[in-house]
Amino acid sequence: MAAVKKTFGSKATDFFLSLKPEFKLPKNFDFLLPYEMPETRRVTKVFFNKFYNDTRKRIFILGINPGRFGAGTTGIAFTDPLNLSNHCGIQNNFVPKPELSSTFIYHMIDKAGGTEEFYNRFFLSAICPIGFVSEGKNINYYDEKSLIVSSRKFIEETLKEQTGFGAIGKVAICLGEGKNLAYFNNLNKDLKLFEEIVPLAHPRFIMQYRRKKLEDYVSLYLKTLDKVVQKSFP
Repeated sequence: MAAVKKTFGSKATDFFLSLKPEFKLPKNFDFLLPYEMPETRRVTKVFFNKFYNDTRKRIFILGINPGRFGAGTTGIAFTDPLNLSNHCGIQNNFVPKPELSSTFIYHMIDKAGGTEEFYNRFFLSAICPIGFVSEGKNINYYDEKSLIVSSRKFIEETLKEQTGFGAIGKVAICLGEGKNLAYFNNLNKDLKLFEEIVPLAHPRFIMQYRRKKLEDYVSLYLKTLDKVVQKSFP
């Protein structure tokens, strides 16, 4: 009797719920590990079972690392408690606080046809799947030189694991056109996970510094996603 093939969602659930970084952090830094919270573990299982309960491959869209009020709370990339409820249909017990990147992403997802259609083709995650905080503030993995060095092996191993969920290797999208893109390109040269990496402005940058051009950026996102779909699903 043939073994039952694991779904994209079950692989993702197993991965996120078992994340346990063991590398050393710089002084005054802490890990952001939402999967230790029972409610985060619950909604993570519900989310991946709802949107990824199949063996279909997806186009990967990768940000930097989770922040406190998005994935650092819900466990779902670029998804704050409000969007988890209002757009994903997953009720939760988190404090209903909005997060800027999540606000942009779900506005864009609405324009792209909604969550069902979007998650059928795309997987949102991050180069580094865990977050960092220092003195109550979000920290990017590239903000501290010693953190870049100490997290490298962990990022390499977890990125390979993530692509194992079912990544389409032709192209990936990088959210962040500066340091995140440079790091991702360098990483991909070594790991050879994707043939091409396409950059887009990070949602937080857009919402913080280019909000007046929000709809222009949404249009750019949609055009880019459409081009990547054409390459990935010929």
